[in-house]
Amino acid sequence: MKKVLVAGGAGYIGSHTAKELLKQGFEVVVFDNLSSGKKEFVRGGQLLVGDLMDKAAVRNIFKPGDIAAVLHFASLIQVGESYSDPRKYYDQNLISSLNLLDAMLEAGVKRFIFSSSAAVYGAPQQIPIPEDHPLLPFNPYGQTKFFVEKILQDYDRAYGMKFISLRYFNAAGADPGGELGEMHNPETHLIPNILSAVLGKKEYLEIYGTDFPTPDGTAVRDYIHVTDLSSAHVLALQKLLSSSRSEFINLGTNKGYSVREIVAKAEEITGKKVPSRPKSRREGDVPVLLASKEKAERLLGWKLHYSEIETIIETAWKWHKKLI
Repeated sequence: MKKVLVAGGAGYIGSHTAKELLKQGFEVVVFDNLSSGKKEFVRGGQLLVGDLMDKAAVRNIFKPGDIAAVLHFASLIQVGESYSDPRKYYDQNLISSLNLLDAMLEAGVKRFIFSSSAAVYGAPQQIPIPEDHPLLPFNPYGQTKFFVEKILQDYDRAYGMKFISLRYFNAAGADPGGELGEMHNPETHLIPNILSAVLGKKEYLEIYGTDFPTPDGTAVRDYIHVTDLSSAHVLALQKLLSSSRSEFINLGTNKGYSVREIVAKAEEITGKKVPSRPKSRREGDVPVLLASKEKAERLLGWKLHYSEIETIIETAWKWHKKLI
C-alpha cells in the first residue's frame, strides 16, 4: 500500500480526491489548515492540521521512505480577490508550494501532482485549448499557477522532481454518494450560487456580463464533475508512480455551456425559477474557455462518467438541499 500526502485534502476537490484514493487502496494523509477545508470532509485516512506556510510543520510531515507522492490542492482560488490583493496570492500560493517542495526534497520524495488551472493560458487563441497553447495568464491567480509550474520544471531539471500538472476550469457537482460537496465562503462558483438563489439563501443570482460575443451574450465555460476530476488525479498519480516523465495535462470536456444555459438547466432540474440580475463583466473575464481532453484520455485512460451537465446539477442540488 502506497502512502500519499494530500495537501488541501479537506477542501472541495482535495476531499473528493482523497476519498477516491482510499477507494483505490492508497494510504492517505491529509494536511490542511482548515481555513476553507472542513474536518468532516476527511472521510478516512489521517488528518494533520497545519499550514503550508509553517516550514517546520511541513517538514514534520515527512519521514524518509514513508510517503511515496504528494498531491497539492492547497491554494487561494478567487480571481477577483487576486486582483485586489495580489500580495496575498503570491505569498500564500507560491511560498506555500516552495515550502512543500523543499520538504519533499529533504525527505527524498520526488513524485508530485499539482492542481493547476487553465487560467495559465490567459485569453484563448484556439478552442478547445491544447496543452501547447501559449501561457499568457492575465490575473494574479493564474500567474501563481504559472509560476509554480515553472518552479516544477526547474526542480525536475535540477533535482529530479517528477510531476504531473493538471490544468482545468470549473469543478462542479457533488459526490454521487452524498457525503461531500461544495461549501465555500464566500461562494464564487456559478452552480452553487444558482442553487443558493433557488433555495432562498441569497436574494438573486448575479450574472456577470451579458454582452459577450456568444450566442446569448453570457460567458461560456467548461464544467467538469468533481468526481471525474478526482479520478483523473488518481490516474495521474498511478501514471507518475510507474514512470519518470513529467507532464502538463488538461482536464476538460471539450464542451461548454453559457451562464444562461446553466440557469435554464437548473430551472428544469429543480422545477424552480432562478431569480437573477445582470452585472457588468468582471475584470479578466473572457467570452469562452474550454480545455481539451484528448491528452488526458490518451495518456491516462481518463473517461468522463459524471460530467453531463444534468448530472452535475442534480448531484449539486441533492447536496445543497441537504445543507438547509
